[in-house]
Amino acid sequence: MDSMLLLHLMSVLFPHQTRAIYVDHQLQNMSVAWGQLVQQQAAALNLPCILQKVSVATGNLEQQARQARYQAYRQHLQPGEILVLAHHQQDQAETLLLRLLSGAGVNGLAAMQQLDIREDMTIWRPFLQLSRAQIEQWAAQLGLDYVTDPTNHDTHYDRAWCREQLWPVLESRFPKMQAAIARSSMLMQDAASILNEVLQQDWRHCATEHELDLTRLGQLSSARQRQLLSDWIKGREQYRPSYDMVQRLQNEVILAKPDAQASLHIHPYYYVRYQKKLYRLSREVLYAERLVHIEEVVFQHYQLQQSIRVASGEFRIINQEVGLSASLLGQELKLLRRRGGEKIHLYGRVGHWPLKKAVQEAQILPWLRHTIQILVVDNVMLGVFSPKGFWLAQSEYVVQGGWQPSLISDCIFHRSFSNGE
Repeated sequence: MDSMLLLHLMSVLFPHQTRAIYVDHQLQNMSVAWGQLVQQQAAALNLPCILQKVSVATGNLEQQARQARYQAYRQHLQPGEILVLAHHQQDQAETLLLRLLSGAGVNGLAAMQQLDIREDMTIWRPFLQLSRAQIEQWAAQLGLDYVTDPTNHDTHYDRAWCREQLWPVLESRFPKMQAAIARSSMLMQDAASILNEVLQQDWRHCATEHELDLTRLGQLSSARQRQLLSDWIKGREQYRPSYDMVQRLQNEVILAKPDAQASLHIHPYYYVRYQKKLYRLSREVLYAERLVHIEEVVFQHYQLQQSIRVASGEFRIINQEVGLSASLLGQELKLLRRRGGEKIHLYGRVGHWPLKKAVQEAQILPWLRHTIQILVVDNVMLGVFSPKGFWLAQSEYVVQGGWQPSLISDCIFHRSFSNGE
């Protein structure tokens, strides 16, 4: 009823800008017939209509159906378009109540916004301040044809249970509770907006998308730490992690002993602490040493301005104040995979010292160290490719105005480097 009323009003207000989409979850025997009714009503209003079937994954049916529905919306939304939904005041109050019972925080209790601007879409809910009684009266005056989904009365589902059983009990005691709860959601939206301003300050102070400074995090209050961690774990996902998961990250990783190899898997990422920072890593990055094959020996030929890709990233061959002799350009050079125990005489430093020590001093992250390769000609070490750049070694090939590989971008793990491309 509310969706059909919205369809009619949009045809009046925006007759040349409105398209209808009917999402068929294929969960009801009558779902195809309902789609035909929507299509007929849209045709009568001269509106284009899309019938989109979706498959609902197993698990929480209400949540999975919602995800499938929004994925269908994203599929058909064009840049600059707005998704208009018919959620009303009772929907808002039910959402807040159900989230309260699930232990949601301020953001969850803010429920639905009338104008919801997201990264991937903008949603407008023009009925959010209208009661169901007002919508019923309006639909009756217009004589709208609509169907009622029987699952709306199936108390197996949380929202239907709330509407059918809990709602009448509460409303008998608090007749104006629907408007009161909806008003609470608006107040929560104000609070959430203020908290978000603080959160954005903390983001800028402590975090990037995949890295969090634990020293700076520790300067915040406990409440702000939890809020930042929750939002940081959420990343680009729609929902924040549970309170328990945030607590686990704090207790098992952040507060673990300094010498512990602390990590926590929160799908799909791994959260790993190294020194005073917390990292969010994909499985491909954390286990790249197992997943990406790097040859023991790779033969390469270099030319000036050439871009080369090695295990530790992409480099360009350029002239610098000090570098390698031009006589090496075009020659066959060897890239050796680091095996352990190597020593290097870094240009500008006194004496040889273990490559391992240079790696530690450069604070190269443990899960990236397997990408280190050594550039050699005639058993003479020319330098080392690392995720932090190329380290020039002292040798008879070092000259003024010579060439060096210059780092362009960090490690690329989605392909094999066995051919040294």
